[in-house]
Amino acid sequence: MREFVWRLGIEEELPVAVDPKILNPRDFLYEVLNLRLPNPFIPDTPQRIASDTSQKIPIRFGKALQAYANKGKDSVLNLRWIPLAISGWMRYLIGINDEGQPFDLSPDPMLPVLLPAFSGIELGRENNLDKIRELLRNKDLFAVDLYEIGLGVKIEEYFIKMLAGPGSVKGLLCELLAQKGSE
Repeated sequence: MREFVWRLGIEEELPVAVDPKILNPRDFLYEVLNLRLPNPFIPDTPQRIASDTSQKIPIRFGKALQAYANKGKDSVLNLRWIPLAISGWMRYLIGINDEGQPFDLSPDPMLPVLLPAFSGIELGRENNLDKIRELLRNKDLFAVDLYEIGLGVKIEEYFIKMLAGPGSVKGLLCELLAQKGSE
């Protein structure tokens, strides 16, 4: 996961991020991943990090997606990590971990709106993605219509791979991390 977050930040977020001039964004990313998160005296939990994710997506990815959309379809189609993060969040919303076991979702004010799109989605079978397609068009959530900018199909493909069965999330993550990236 650390490598995924590093590559997401370095390869796709920082190239289009506005530098706040207060701190170096690359140094900040390094410090969070290598000093803060591993520090046992600064405890954190996945449940807390996952809280209110629907509120974090437009902040974390919306501006970047708009910037790539403004550059043109070619730059959007080259994205790997932002679509993987969105697909992973969608996979999380079915409430089944990568071993196939149910888990409780973290609090999120949008769960009543989001969860109906994932009802009936199951591991290891072909699923109807019509309701999910509506979600991926939501500009309030993503700041863009993901299909209009050319990213919706890639997110669907990642999501489908993550639904193949137990271990499929880890499998897709390992497959993508094995591909050459930048530093």
